[in-house]
Amino acid sequence: MTVTKLRLPPLAKSLSAKLLLLTIAFVMLAEVLIFAPSIGRFRLTYLQERLGDAHLAILALEATPDNMVSEELERELLTHVGAYMVALTKPNAGKLMLMSAEPDRLDTSFDLRDTNFFALIGSAVRTLLGDGGRILRVVGPSPNDPNILVEIVLDEAELRTLMIGYGNRILGLSFGISLFTAALVYLSLHLLMVRPLRRLTENMARFREDPEDASRIALPTARTDEIGVARRELASMQHGLRDALQQRAHLAALGTAVTKINHDLRNILATARLVSDRLAASGDPEVQRVTPTLMGAIDRAVNLCAQTLDFTRQGAPRIEPRRFDLAELVADVGQNLPEKINGTPALRCLFDGAFEIEADKEQLHRVLSNLSQNSIHAGAARVDVTAERDGDQTVIYVTDNGSGLPPRARENLFVPFAGSARPGGTGLGLAIARELMRAHGGDLRLESSTAEGTRFKLVLPNPGTDR
Repeated sequence: MTVTKLRLPPLAKSLSAKLLLLTIAFVMLAEVLIFAPSIGRFRLTYLQERLGDAHLAILALEATPDNMVSEELERELLTHVGAYMVALTKPNAGKLMLMSAEPDRLDTSFDLRDTNFFALIGSAVRTLLGDGGRILRVVGPSPNDPNILVEIVLDEAELRTLMIGYGNRILGLSFGISLFTAALVYLSLHLLMVRPLRRLTENMARFREDPEDASRIALPTARTDEIGVARRELASMQHGLRDALQQRAHLAALGTAVTKINHDLRNILATARLVSDRLAASGDPEVQRVTPTLMGAIDRAVNLCAQTLDFTRQGAPRIEPRRFDLAELVADVGQNLPEKINGTPALRCLFDGAFEIEADKEQLHRVLSNLSQNSIHAGAARVDVTAERDGDQTVIYVTDNGSGLPPRARENLFVPFAGSARPGGTGLGLAIARELMRAHGGDLRLESSTAEGTRFKLVLPNPGTDR
């Protein structure tokens, strides 16, 4: 198998770079959302300061007997305020005004008594987007005395210039905050996520190159977050996969060995068949009685060799279903079990009369034989077989009176080489039995296993139903 070398993305296209750019973008977006009300508030504060300066300038008029000052002082006061005209209105009093020269136009008016959040932002945006050539009329209460109404007329140019300077400072500060925040987030995510993910990726690539090398398995970590869980699960999966590959290699070697000895074994069985044919011609009644059983066993052994060879070549058993009586099959299976105990056969049918099913007789013989022999070898003195129709299924129960399966056997019941309940066992019997039942379209399950006995459930589809 060709293994493609792992190629991690370059830094510009890496997850770290994407996180850095996204962090900068999101922080800048947050700063824009903060900048809009800030610039609106800056504009409002500027205009309020101008109203306060205008109020102070008008006080010079109140200090004179006739509420008038010289033209030179009036121009100086208006220059200090930065306005063309200043007017002040007190409750129950007259209106005082300073004006050096009347502007040739008035572009727009603003009443600071009637402002809201979005209006302030909209006005600030129009100021920034304009050219600063507008002449503004601003009316609002004096910051020094809310009961006094102040009115000024001024150019927008200075306001726009100050707003641009303020915006540039905010932009620079925002960019600095964005870079600083992005760097912290980048380093944190790189250390906590990106670098561990890269290590996981590299480990998976190394493990893929040689899954049977134990040194390539990921080492568990003490981290309790998702990365730690992922690393531990990866290590567990790699251990399981390595064990499965080793078991598969062993099974492949076993299959090769079985294939090699299959020919010699069939020759040996052929010789046994010739001897049994000669025994069949004997006149001894006892020989006549046991010869059919012996010949049937040899035939099944020959058939098993052939099916084993097919299995090693094709990997799946061949099912040839036909109708037959289950009771006859059970009796046939019982011939290969130990002799009767106290006059009771070791394998019994607990249903009366014929019970016809449709299945591969030889394969179902192997299933029942494996189950009953396992029970006898595990110490059971009796194995009972019952059967019933259950909708579109036929259910067969195989129950023994043994002492039950040990916990280790129950955990690995259908795992080859791991589910044996007795010393020296291979655990292949139940694994093969379940494979044969599933090849029929059914299944084999453990119903119960207690100190009173063990019960297996065999499920077969009824004729004419979907498998």
